[in-house]
Amino acid sequence: MNDLLPLLVAVPILGAALLVVGGRRMSRPVAELAACTVSGGTAGLAIVLLLNSSPPMTEWVGGWTPVNGESVGIVLTGDGPGLGMAALASLLTLAAMVYSWHYFDEPPRRHAGSFPALMLLFQAGMCGFALAGDLFNLFVWFELMSVVAYALTGTRVEDPKVVQGALTFAVVTSLGAYAVLMGIGMLYARTGELALTQIGRGVDAHGGPDALTLAAFVLILTGLLVKSAAVPFHFWLPDAHAVAPTPVCMLLSGVMVELGTYGVWRVYGTVFSGPGGVPDDDFRRVLLVLGVLTAVVGAVMCWYQRHIKRLLACSTVAHTGLFLIGIGVLTPEGDDGVALYVLGHAGVKAALFACTGVLLDRYGSVDERALHGRARELRPVAVMYVIGALALAGLPPFGTALGKAVTEEAVGGPLTVLMVAATVLTAGAVLRVAAGVFFGLGPEPPGSDTYETTGTGEQPETGSRISRVPDTMTAVPAVLLAAALAVGVAPGFAGLVSHGVSESGSGGLVVSAPHWTPHGVLLGLASTLLATGLAALAVTRPALLTAPDWTQSLRRLQSGHVGDYVAWLLVGAVLLGALALPGVTGS
Repeated sequence: MNDLLPLLVAVPILGAALLVVGGRRMSRPVAELAACTVSGGTAGLAIVLLLNSSPPMTEWVGGWTPVNGESVGIVLTGDGPGLGMAALASLLTLAAMVYSWHYFDEPPRRHAGSFPALMLLFQAGMCGFALAGDLFNLFVWFELMSVVAYALTGTRVEDPKVVQGALTFAVVTSLGAYAVLMGIGMLYARTGELALTQIGRGVDAHGGPDALTLAAFVLILTGLLVKSAAVPFHFWLPDAHAVAPTPVCMLLSGVMVELGTYGVWRVYGTVFSGPGGVPDDDFRRVLLVLGVLTAVVGAVMCWYQRHIKRLLACSTVAHTGLFLIGIGVLTPEGDDGVALYVLGHAGVKAALFACTGVLLDRYGSVDERALHGRARELRPVAVMYVIGALALAGLPPFGTALGKAVTEEAVGGPLTVLMVAATVLTAGAVLRVAAGVFFGLGPEPPGSDTYETTGTGEQPETGSRISRVPDTMTAVPAVLLAAALAVGVAPGFAGLVSHGVSESGSGGLVVSAPHWTPHGVLLGLASTLLATGLAALAVTRPALLTAPDWTQSLRRLQSGHVGDYVAWLLVGAVLLGALALPGVTGS
């Protein structure tokens, strides 16, 4: 089985290369069918390896095995979390490509293989990042994933807004990647190693944490938190989602952002969690402070958006905060809850973006005000939108609800209240959109154009407005929502997730399998009822959507100017250092 690990990366890259070479001579159906076949085959292989990942697999690519404990080879690690993320990335890529079947009016430069090839390269980068067992190649896959994401975001280069959004995305996340590279250089200078576990041993052998360890920690976490869109590194995300094609948004919010959070969990657990790294108390403080800040800012900004794709992007920011809080308590139960939450959230958020893409291609708009009452005829899409919003709120028995319930049980106290509040606000915003756009409930919501981006005047991604919604554009979100439901109800699934996570992240410590509890069910129902009530209140009293003065500063920060975002990246790096500093000064 170990020998099959490299195929999870090699097969999509090979498929992309063949599509690039032969794309001009392929018909569009052939190119898209080939891409779906490669993506689906890779997803199937990832699932097979995942089911056989105990004990975890390790493969030194090309036979460059360690000599006397040292190696410069590429190592892939096939444990439960890594293979789980690779399987998730592959399945979502397949879903996005099925959704985008004959999606664009015509391929760029009449090259039928260009877009599918980029999607396969994106899948390869995500799989490589999930499986990387050495820090330098984790950076390499980080960069491959990012570069392809820039190209996919800027597919419609004739639109200045698209170019601006893609450029902002590229500059900010590239700076994050450079920060990771500098941190890797520091650790290599200290330990002479690149493999994650060997770096961890080298850091521990040096003694207690010092300034170099802290600097490496801050730089690497800065890059990973940029990718996960944690506040104040998050500004690129709404701008990128506003202009990226819908299938790309499904991947950005469904799995790429979660991979950044996964990277934080992986790198700390293997490199910095020992006696020579960053103490647990300091890491806990870093993640809890950033998690709370991210959840609050993301939820507030989500509520006051009228551009639906930006609204969903801000919801992703808020949920990133919840994931960081769950990881930050540093308990096996918190890790289990976040793993389930990520799986459920991936399906739900990808489905919501898919439904929003239908609105864009049917009406040429993603503006909540402009679309008010116009989508009454799209009943199946309306039903899926409402179901997605309720699942986002934590309605049992969806996987989002189970993951949320387990995470809330792990964090306890005021953090549980925060998690409920964030999910209520974000799900309430999505329900409000559904009520107004699909059912025409209430008057047209008010709003000022001064500090917000509208969604009017958008160009349909299908070239012209569609009169009939293709079956693929409704079947895919339906399957994604069904998958999110299965995460919460499939017998034994939560136990398998817990077993894989505990084997990798808890030193083999086995905890009881996550399960539904009366407390968790009641909290999920309460969150759902509160979100529904909040949406109903917004529909009947639209003045609630007028942003108060205290939110204007938050809205101004989303300026669209890349220089502002770079400045906030530096502020975030300083904040990380300040939060982690006590562990170094106290050693």
